[in-house]
Amino acid sequence: MVHYFEDVPLGYHSEVGRWQLSTEEVVTFAKQWDPQPFHIDEVAAEASVFGGLVASSLHIFAICTRLFFDHEDQIQTMAMLGKDKIRLSQPARATDLLVYTTTCTEHKSSASKPDRGIITLADTVTREDGEVVMTQEVTLMVKTRPSSADKPI
Repeated sequence: MVHYFEDVPLGYHSEVGRWQLSTEEVVTFAKQWDPQPFHIDEVAAEASVFGGLVASSLHIFAICTRLFFDHEDQIQTMAMLGKDKIRLSQPARATDLLVYTTTCTEHKSSASKPDRGIITLADTVTREDGEVVMTQEVTLMVKTRPSSADKPI
């Protein structure tokens, strides 16, 4: 369902999606983008501070981007203006089911451009058991609902 600025009020909350990690996916992604031993080598990962294979933070960011794009509430984003207060509380293990939720914490209309507004979303990624893996704040420029005058006849 299409969501314009007006459809994402302060306090809006949604489960954006879920993603099942796999060892193959974690290793394949990391080999290209973040080839640290604890992302690509199970033996090295066992000896690391993590005690096992874990997903790259870049991989978690990519998963969030994909899930947001696929989300049932298609927020009409014009641009991402910022990604702030990123915290990686726990590693995402290669077999974790990740759950991504979001809550609108700021909602401001543009005084100079009535076709848009600015929202800030507080995002949380947890494991299925609720243990927090990552939190972040994302600020987005979002289209306002087109007026009837803007619609073609």
